[in-house]
Amino acid sequence: MAASAKLPVTDKHTKNEDWTVVLPRRGKRRTCSRRNSTPEAKQQPWVPTELESDPDRELKLIQKMEVCIKKVESSQFYQNFLELVENPDILNSFHKVLGLELEMPMVIYGIGSIESYETPRFQLSLAILMKRKFNWIGDVEVFDPILSATESRVLESLGCSVLSVNEQGRRRATKPTLFYMPHCEAELYNNLLQANWELELLNHIVLFGNSFEMYEFLSEIKNSFIVDSTGHILAARKFADEHVLKIASDDYFAAFHDSSWHFFSPALDTELLLVKN
Repeated sequence: MAASAKLPVTDKHTKNEDWTVVLPRRGKRRTCSRRNSTPEAKQQPWVPTELESDPDRELKLIQKMEVCIKKVESSQFYQNFLELVENPDILNSFHKVLGLELEMPMVIYGIGSIESYETPRFQLSLAILMKRKFNWIGDVEVFDPILSATESRVLESLGCSVLSVNEQGRRRATKPTLFYMPHCEAELYNNLLQANWELELLNHIVLFGNSFEMYEFLSEIKNSFIVDSTGHILAARKFADEHVLKIASDDYFAAFHDSSWHFFSPALDTELLLVKN
């Protein structure tokens, strides 16, 4: 099936705002929610600390993104990624989430600084290529509290909109929604699941992010931090269908290692009673 066709109609830490920004060993700032851990937490209005975009930096960053998009598009990694998405099982899962809808929006959380690091540029490039390739992906919304005004302008030039509130990962999926969250912290995935811990809402979610199987493995070795921050993730493993993205090239390892597609299909309310809020 052509990817552009419609689906068949059948260790360094700094603080920024309310999120913790983490710089992994191979070069991307990470963001996650640390405060207001309940689904009822108020969304915080947000503006970049740098209020005005720099035209020179803007032009340089656009050029960097164009180079990065072309590099990803011509890579074997991207071909492998498309083969995974076009797998009949995954296409059927997308179709099930879409239902009668023709498209689903893409929400990108925790993308990091696309001006400062190559890893976020790779991750954003893949999201943009997905939007261009698949006509069932709708509007693209982006948020990270470390984004500058310059980065926000570049994101808008690439067809994305930057959110004006810090949702802390708690967007309720009242309609089919693709959440694109490569290498976010566990708390952010947990926030998303907690805010959508209902049968109908979970069935509306497609998630691209860290492997939940990996979190389950980490919890089994008694890592107390992981256990404390992944209650909903571990509970969701019981009704999550996970498809792991295999990385064959070191060029894309930092950006996408241990990444998976996740689809959720709880059938009974009792499956959702296993989490202690």
